[in-house]
Amino acid sequence: MYEKLGTAAKFIQSRKKVTPRVGLVLGSGLGAFVDRVEDATIIPYDEIPHFHQTSVEGHEGRLILGKISGVDIAILQGRLHVYEGYAMEDIVFPVRTLATLGVDTLFLTNASGGVNESYQPGDIVLINDHINLMGQNPLIGPNINELGPRFPDMTRAYNEDLRRIVKDCAEEMDYNLQTGVYAGLLGPTYETPAEIRMMRAIGADMVGMSTVPESIAANHLGLKVCGLSCITNMAAGITGEKLDHSEVKEQALKVMETFSNLLQSAIAKIGL
Repeated sequence: MYEKLGTAAKFIQSRKKVTPRVGLVLGSGLGAFVDRVEDATIIPYDEIPHFHQTSVEGHEGRLILGKISGVDIAILQGRLHVYEGYAMEDIVFPVRTLATLGVDTLFLTNASGGVNESYQPGDIVLINDHINLMGQNPLIGPNINELGPRFPDMTRAYNEDLRRIVKDCAEEMDYNLQTGVYAGLLGPTYETPAEIRMMRAIGADMVGMSTVPESIAANHLGLKVCGLSCITNMAAGITGEKLDHSEVKEQALKVMETFSNLLQSAIAKIGL
């Protein structure tokens, strides 16, 4: 694994000699943020050694290298999911590659269903914790000591300083930023109403099929992690409506400008 990461990073550096400080994973329907990247170099995943191409609509499958507000950044435009049939090792390989390139701060974004009934479709939620309901963990197996410790602490999985920066940016924009706990499930089926009631009972505010493996792997690496969810629909049983992936993309597009402004502002503050 360690050698594979070196090979991937060396290839990327051959395309653009850069040491990005900030990494970003863009979730379903949120890929348009890359339009704000300056001096962009685009590398499709299937050209990078040991990367896999994405298969889910709304996930482009490209690495974007460039600058946002003068900050060197590496963006994963789209991600892999366990439900696509990939091993956890493959799911988190891109994030580990970003760390190998030099990234020390990672933003994880996703589209999610609202479990908290005070949320509304279109809300942007700052993740303050997560619940792993996937039944898997990317650190299972022999520990790679070069990457991190055998038993990484997850008490502050979502960095408090980064959360404070994002909150400050939201206040400056006069945007009512929600906060909450993200529950990560395996998918690809949407949850049943009974499962949503269970998740509400155990403290989840939103639900999705990603983010948790990447957060675990990033914390293992010692990266500072910040998570943002776009509530694209209310979870099963709340409105009585059937769930459809097309709604996810449509709602994400509606909040794209606000999402992008918030993210760009936070990245700019990190670069100060």
